[in-house]
Parts: sequence; structure tokens; C-alpha cells
Amino acid sequence: DIVACVRFAAAHGLAITPRAGGTSLAGQAIGGGLVVDVSKHLRRIVEINVEAGYAIVEPGVIRDQLNAALAPLGYWFGPNTSTANRCTLGGMFGNNSCGSTSITVGSTREHVLAARVVLADGSVQAIGARPRSLSLPNVQVPKEEEAASKLWLQINKFLTNLLADKEAQNRITESFPKRTVTRRNTGYALDLLAEQEPFTPDGPPFNLCTLLAGSEGTLAFTTELKVRILPLPSPGTAVLALHYTTIDAAMRATQSVMRHTPFMCELMDDTILQLARQNPEQRKNASFVEGTPRALLLVEFRAETDELAVAKAKSIAAEEGTAYAAPVLAGSVQSKIVWALRAAGLGILGNMVGDAKAVACIEDTAVALEDLADYIAEVEALMHLYQQNPVYYAHAGAGELHLRPVLNLKTTHGREDFFRITRDVAALVKKYRGSLSGEHGDGRVRAPFLPEMVGPEVYQMLVELKRTFDPQGIFNPGKIVEAPPMNESLRYEADVASPAYETTLDFSRDGGYLLATEKCNGSGDCRKMAGGAMCPSYRATLSEQHSTRGRANMLREILTQNQHDDPFTHPALAEGLDLCLSCKACTSECPSSVDMTNLKAEYLHQRGDVSLRTRLVAANERLYALGGKVPGLANLGLKLVGPLVKRVVGIAAERSLPAFPKQSLRTWFQQRPPSPAGGGPDASFGEGAQKVSKERSKTKREIFLFGDEFVDLQEPHVGQAAVRLLQRLGYTVRWPEHATSGRAHLSKGLLEGAKERATKNVALLHPLVSADRPLVGLEPSAILSFRDEYPKLLRGAAAEQARELAQHTYTIDEFLFREFTAGRLGPDDFGPRSARITLHVHCHEKALGDARKCAAALSLPANFHVTLLDSGCCGMAGSFGYEAEHYELSKTIAEQSLLQHLRNLPEETIVVANGTSCRHQVKDLLGLRGKSSAEVLLESWG
Repeated sequence: DIVACVRFAAAHGLAITPRAGGTSLAGQAIGGGLVVDVSKHLRRIVEINVEAGYAIVEPGVIRDQLNAALAPLGYWFGPNTSTANRCTLGGMFGNNSCGSTSITVGSTREHVLAARVVLADGSVQAIGARPRSLSLPNVQVPKEEEAASKLWLQINKFLTNLLADKEAQNRITESFPKRTVTRRNTGYALDLLAEQEPFTPDGPPFNLCTLLAGSEGTLAFTTELKVRILPLPSPGTAVLALHYTTIDAAMRATQSVMRHTPFMCELMDDTILQLARQNPEQRKNASFVEGTPRALLLVEFRAETDELAVAKAKSIAAEEGTAYAAPVLAGSVQSKIVWALRAAGLGILGNMVGDAKAVACIEDTAVALEDLADYIAEVEALMHLYQQNPVYYAHAGAGELHLRPVLNLKTTHGREDFFRITRDVAALVKKYRGSLSGEHGDGRVRAPFLPEMVGPEVYQMLVELKRTFDPQGIFNPGKIVEAPPMNESLRYEADVASPAYETTLDFSRDGGYLLATEKCNGSGDCRKMAGGAMCPSYRATLSEQHSTRGRANMLREILTQNQHDDPFTHPALAEGLDLCLSCKACTSECPSSVDMTNLKAEYLHQRGDVSLRTRLVAANERLYALGGKVPGLANLGLKLVGPLVKRVVGIAAERSLPAFPKQSLRTWFQQRPPSPAGGGPDASFGEGAQKVSKERSKTKREIFLFGDEFVDLQEPHVGQAAVRLLQRLGYTVRWPEHATSGRAHLSKGLLEGAKERATKNVALLHPLVSADRPLVGLEPSAILSFRDEYPKLLRGAAAEQARELAQHTYTIDEFLFREFTAGRLGPDDFGPRSARITLHVHCHEKALGDARKCAAALSLPANFHVTLLDSGCCGMAGSFGYEAEHYELSKTIAEQSLLQHLRNLPEETIVVANGTSCRHQVKDLLGLRGKSSAEVLLESWG
């Protein structure tokens, strides 16, 4: 296919841009003509050879995917970018990625042994290290390629003539970054190629991969890579977190720290730390930070044991006197927390509210370590002239900081500063003989400054090199050489007012609906294939448009270009947002906290096209309330008419519809005898329930139950178990009158109906609920609406009341965890029964709460053993999995995440899923009955 694409592009004079993940920061992955994305289909690990120390992979293989396959064999691929869970080996090769481990293992270039590439004439060529006995022109050409190999011979002839010229060699050496700059991605790597045989006697064998690494797809299209694999590093680990009050102090300390040969040495500044505290996921990861440092220097040491690594870290901490705090985090669990925060740095910058953003233009400069402090001091002085307080983070130990000025590229002034700052920093880099690009590449952003960086003579060599490899200029033109100005072809036109949209949900915290979409900065966290729940539809389809980033890009493109009178009716939005499951994972797992769930709800509301099926989903609560009055007749009707209804409205025939229970939860609750005074157990529990202590009985603890429509009208047994459990634990359960949650309305964009329910619930419950008398709910998607959507649906005093109410609103797991941490509950309050439990946490509870609290609550009985699954999304997502056109995708999502964990469990294992959708998915696809936490905890007494 790639050969066909290249030949087609050559025949028709089209540009062809190789693309692997689209997370490039200098514009490498954009272009006219054909954009060929290898990340969807070229994903095979072809071979792993531990004895010979290599792996052969296709370019779409994700770095962490390869390492997951290597780890059981005791090996890894060393270069490690912050995007390692979604970046591909092809992209790493194209950019010569380095990452946080470069001070230990170097860059990607050092680890590519050979490659198979398609040249500009469509011929396929294998490249790799040449035997020392062969001179460069002696190329073996397969017979079937002879007719198409003239270009390959021309390339070899050009390189031989250029690099054999000693004067040209000297000019190249003098013009490129000095040799102590370890990160170097300036132009094409002619300087390194010249150091190889036969051009430098006793140099390493000639390997054209050295040149193609970092060439950004401008010379050839890579189809296969042979990479070096290394034994896993020592398992013991400790991270020293040095806290400094100034950037300069951190820079000066870096040089002394690096003398101790750490495994990694990274920097984060206070801007990233402040933004991290606004992100639910990263707030937890920043818990080790003491006070308000201007900069953190994070230094990891490896040894055979954690104890040895800690000892080494502490000895360094004792020597480093300029840090005001130096905590040591021991072990792999603690180090993962630190590096998760560091890896999120790029995405976190998207949390900046407004049009001004931390812009990638000078973020890739690298200098020799001995020059770093002085260079950064000059950069700081320069930034003050531009009234900038840039963001500093990343690879201090390698002499590279990702510096980002905060600019508004929607204005002429911002665009001018974009150019001037880059120009002036480029001059500073040249002064120190550094590299304007350390690892992110020249692309479109830095390429215009390349003539000044290397001088006109060497620049012309680079141009001729490109023209020799690519005579028609089809491979990713305008990158590295012959690039247009950096401030042309930007996303927005200058000085054009952004359109404002009146919305029902309140997006004012983000600056409005449009700016909420623009929080996405393209870091591509939503393209990860393992861990967490984001983004389930991308994982199932591998299509960019079905990632959170793809949807955000479509939204901002259409909302700013306004291609329709009503942009919300644009068909591209309908197509892109259709497969969003509204799982909310992006609100926490996206470092920029892009909230696609609420963006989609508002989009559906603005579009206003309401189908019969949508109306039925919203009317679900009323239909089940009516049918519940005559459940026998309703269930008969469901059996007889259900298949026809499914076919008419577009519900998958394979789906089971919830049966009408004999009695609603509300009816059952009203018929219960009241709880005894003090909230203790009632007589129906028998003598064994009198375990509640006298002191506890005196507290008269009360909770208010939010009996959502799903538990009340479809699964009352879940609510019954919760009421009995809470009463047995000594709580008085009160169930005030309230409206339904509005969850179905929210999921379908029927925001007026959701707002009506939110208004009623806040008015009814706000006067009752307090810290001592909290509101406890059972269905996560329903009760967490109080925390997420209700404050955004309401305005003024009602919104403030909603925010106050949300502070005292809990899922039942969260409530039990709260009581445990407050010392009001413990293992002795539960029964002695043993149980092995596998826990799947609802997506909304993962995103808006903490899955670990769910596991901790379920672990309260002394003999309960809980396995918390990292199981992603179940794929049902309310009504999504019921819809006929989404049924197969729903199954695929379930298979990729949850179901693989539930198959072949020991027979005695109890599966716990608190979401009604999750339980229905497990029932329909595996025939397993999932239980709620309350049901299982109640069973601890037998």
C-alpha cells in the first residue's frame, strides 16, 4: 500500500506525509496531498531475538506495546518519551526521539540497527550497517529491484562524494552543534554520518539509519525497523525530589547531580505544578511536593534493591545544600507517581484558561550540560524583555529544557512575538553551539532558522541532500529545508474575533464553549491503548476522528470557520461525536481536562434533532414507573412486543431489556418498619445485628438516600441491600422526596429536562443535606450528576447551592470510605464471611472520584480479598450499547477491556460492578450476574 501511495504521489506530483501518531510539535505530521497514517494497520511486532539483542517492528508499533512484549523476557527498548503509551516507533525514528532516559541510553538513532524504506521512486530498500570491508558504493541490489534502483545508486554516489571531501567534512563539523551537545536534531545528521567508515577510519560502520533518524519522513518512507533491545535496568529505584526557589539554582545543581550518573534527571517548574493541582488525576500525583517551589529537579537512581537506590539518593541529597527540601520517594510505585506527573507536563499546559497558551517554538533547544545554567540565565533575561514568564520543564540532565512562552496566536502581536522570540533564542543557541532542536525536530517551526544555524554553505548541502533523495519533492515538503516562514498557515486568522455561543451548560470556567474545546493541545493522551478508560471508541476503531483530540479538533474547526449558518448542524460533528460514549474519562485522564462528555451534551442540545429513540430513552423513568404498577402485565408486553419495539426504534435485537420488578424500591422502603432510635439495626436483622456499640448508637447518625430511577424502578434489590447494609452499620436511612436524576436526559443532550430535574433536586435536598447528614447514592452516573453537571446546569444562587450540596454528596463506596477514614467504621463492624472479589469501577466514578476508595470500602470486611481491575470502559455507557448501530462497537470495547478480565475467573469469585450499565453488559455478553458493593458487603454476615 505504501509503495502504491508513493508511486501515485510521484506520478501526480502530490506531497506525501508519513504520519505515525500526530503528536509532533513542529508541524511534521501536517501537509497537503496524501497524509499516510501507519498507526492503524502497521502495528505488528515481527520478531524478537533476545540472543542477538534486537526486535523487528512495523512503524505503527507503540513504544510501550513493544516494551510490554519485551518485559517478560527481561529486555526493553530504552528511549522513552513522555508520550510512550501512544507514540510509535516510526514516529520516534522520524523525530529521533530521546525522552527522559536519554542520559542513560541515548536517542532512538543509537538503537536503530536497520530499516526497510520506500524511496521516492517507489523502490524498496533495506538499509543498515555496512560491513567494514565494503566501501559505500558496493550496494547489493535485489534483481527484482534493479529497474527501480537508479535513485538508490544516485543517493550513494552523492553521499560518497560529499562526505569524502575533507573540506566539506570540516565545514560540517564546525557548523553543527558541538560534540558535547548530546541531544542534536538540527537538520540532517551529516556530521554523524561523516564520523562513520569509510569517511573516518576506525569509525563505526556506515549506517544510513543514522541519517534517516530525525529526517521527519522527508527522505524516505519507513515500513520496518530493526531496533536494539537492552537488558532491563536494575529493579531498585528511588527518586530524589530537589526543591528550589529559583530556576537558576536548579540549573546550577543539575551539573553537580549529573556527576553521580543518575538514571533520569528532569525538571518541572511551578507553572506545571499549579496547573497539575487543577487536574483531578495529577493532583494526586503532586502530593509529594513540599511548599511552593519555583522548580523541582527530579533525579532517579537505580540499584539492585530499593534500599540501595534510596541510600544513594539520600547521600546526594545531603550534598545538595541549595535545595530547601529533598524528599526521597522509594520503590517503583512511588517513582511511577512522580514520572506520571512529569509525563503529563505537556498536556497540563492545556489547562491555561483563555486564548494565550504555552506555545511550542523554543521548547526544543539543547546545549552542552556545562553551558546549561548560563544559557538559561540569558534566556530568562531575554524573556523579561518580551514580558514573558515562560514555562520550564523536561530534560535538565541532558542539557535540554522545554521552554514555552505564553502567547496568543490569534493576534498579530502574538504572532510577531512568536517569530521574534524564536529568532532571538536561535541566536543564543548558536552562540553556545547548541541544537535548536534536541528531539522534537525542525519541522515547520525551526526549519526557517536552519540557514542561520548552520551557515549558507552547509545549508545548501542539506538542500542538495533532500533533492537527491527526493527529486520531485514529494516527501513531506517544507519541513527541515526550504520551509515557509514559521508564522504562516497557522490555525487561526489574526485579529478575528472568536465566535461566542450561548450554552445551557456553564462553560465559563473555561472561558466559554469554544475555549473549552481549545484546551486540547494535541498531546494525544486519548490515543493510548492500555491503562485507564480513555478513549474507548478510539481504542476500538483506531480512527483519529474518534479520539478526544479528533473530536476537539473538529469542534474548534467548525465552530470557528462556521461553515453552516448553524455550525452545530454540520454533518462532520454528527459523525465525529456519534461514537463518544460520554464515559467522562477525558475529564481526568486527559492532562488538559478536555470534557468531551459535556461538550457532546451541549452539542446535542444545540443541534436539537430529537429522534423517537431518544425520546424513549428519556421517557424510560416514566415508562418503568407506569409499568411497575402492573409488572406482570408489563413484563408480558415486554416479551411479546419488545422485539417489534426494538426493530422500530433501533435497539439491538441481541440486547435484553430490564424486566419490571414486582415492587419498586420506594414502595418497599415505605413498607419497612422504621429504624430504631439512634440509627441502629432494626429487628428484622435478628440478634446478630446488635453489634452496634453503645457509643455509636448515641450519635444518631443519619444519611439521606438518593434513590435514582434505575435502582428504584429497575433494580430495587440493589437499593434494598444498601438500605439494609447502612442500617446494620448503625445509620438511620431517610429517603426524602426528590426528582429523578436526569442522567438519561444529560446523555442525550435534553438539557432542559435535565435542568428541570436539577433545579428540583437542589431545592429539595440543599436544605436537608450537610456534612453530618450527607446524601448517598447508588448508581454512580446518577449521584455524580450532583457533582458534575448540576452546578453547570444552574445559575446564580441555585448554582452555588448545587456546589454546596455536591460537597456532601457521595456514592455509597465513597461514603463508607469516608466513615472508615474518620474512624467510625472498621473491619469489626462487618461479618466474618470470606469472599474473593473482582471489582470493576464505573467510568464516572473513576473520572469524578477515586477507584481506590471503592476498593478500600469493599475491603472493609476482614476476610474480603478484592482485586481492583484496570478494566477501562465496559462499552455499554447507558443507552449507547443498546443502540443497534453501536452494538458491535460496544462488544468490541467490552472485549478489549472488561471481559478479558472476567473470563475464566475461579467459580467462587464475585464480580462487583456498581454501574447498572456495567452489570447489564456483563449479563448480556458473559451471562454473569454482577453485584453491587452493597449486596456483597451485606453478605459478609452470611
